[in-house]
Amino acid sequence: MVQLLILAAVLLGVYVLLTKTLFKRSKCKGNAAMGGKTVIITGGNTGIGKATALHLARKGARVILACRNRDKAQAAIADIQQETGSTDVLYMELDLASLKSIRCFAETFLKTESRLDLLINNAGGGGGGRVVTVSSMAHRWKHIDFEALAANRDLGTGRYSWQFFQAYCNSKLCNVLFTHELAKRLKGTSVTCYSVHPGIVRTELSRHVSLWQRLFIEPVSRLLFLDPEAGAQTTLHCALQEGIEPLSGCYFSCCEVQEVCAQARDNALAQKLWEVSEKLCKL
Repeated sequence: MVQLLILAAVLLGVYVLLTKTLFKRSKCKGNAAMGGKTVIITGGNTGIGKATALHLARKGARVILACRNRDKAQAAIADIQQETGSTDVLYMELDLASLKSIRCFAETFLKTESRLDLLINNAGGGGGGRVVTVSSMAHRWKHIDFEALAANRDLGTGRYSWQFFQAYCNSKLCNVLFTHELAKRLKGTSVTCYSVHPGIVRTELSRHVSLWQRLFIEPVSRLLFLDPEAGAQTTLHCALQEGIEPLSGCYFSCCEVQEVCAQARDNALAQKLWEVSEKLCKL
C-alpha cells in the first residue's frame, strides 16, 4: 500500500513538472484593434490555424484561409462564422507544395485585396504589418543538408516516422532562420516578423506516425498536450501585442521571447538558406 502511494505521488509530481515546463500553458494578453485589417492564415482550416482564425475573426479582422482543400476550408469557415458572427472570413486556394499555386494565389490576392496587415505562416504589405511564422522547439534537433536540398528539393524523405520527424525538425529550423533573415531585410520598414513555438499541441500531425505509435501517443496527448486554442496563444501574442516591434526577428514561446540554438541565429546560414530558397523558387 505504501509503495502504491509513493508511486502515485511520484507520477503526480512528474505530471505537475511536465505541465509547468514542457507542456506549459500561456495566454495572449495583446488587444490590438483588428477591425478593417486583413489577415492571411496558411493552413487555417484546422488545429492551431483555425483557432487563430477564430480569435482574429472575433476581433473583426478580414480573415483569409489559404488552404489546399476547399471542402475543409468551407467547413472551417462555417464553424468560425457560427461562433463569431463574422461574415468576413473567406477561402483562397493555396497548395504550398506547388510554386504554380503559390504564384496564382499571390496574383489573385493582389487583384482582389487592397491591403495585407498580418501574414501567419502556419503550415505584409499594410502599414505596421506583421509576419508570424509557426516554428517549434524541434528546431533545436536539426540539420540542413544544402546539397540534398538543391538536388532533391526537400529537407528529408523516407517512409519511417523518425525520418518524417527529422524532416519536420529541419523545416522548423528553416522557419526560425527565415524569420531571422527576413527581419534584417525588413529593417527600416514598418513591417516586423516573429517565429513562434506554439507548445506541444494536439494536431493532425499524428496522422504521419504508425498505428502502434498512435496508440501510445493518443493517451499521452489527451493527458498532457495543449488543445489548439491554447496552442494559438503565442501566435496571437505576436499578432496582437503592442510594443514588440523592437523584437522583430525573435523567437517566442509561452508569449515570451526565448533563446534559440546557435545554428538558428547564424547570420551566414540564414543568408545562405534565403539565397538557396530564391534559386529553388526561381525568384
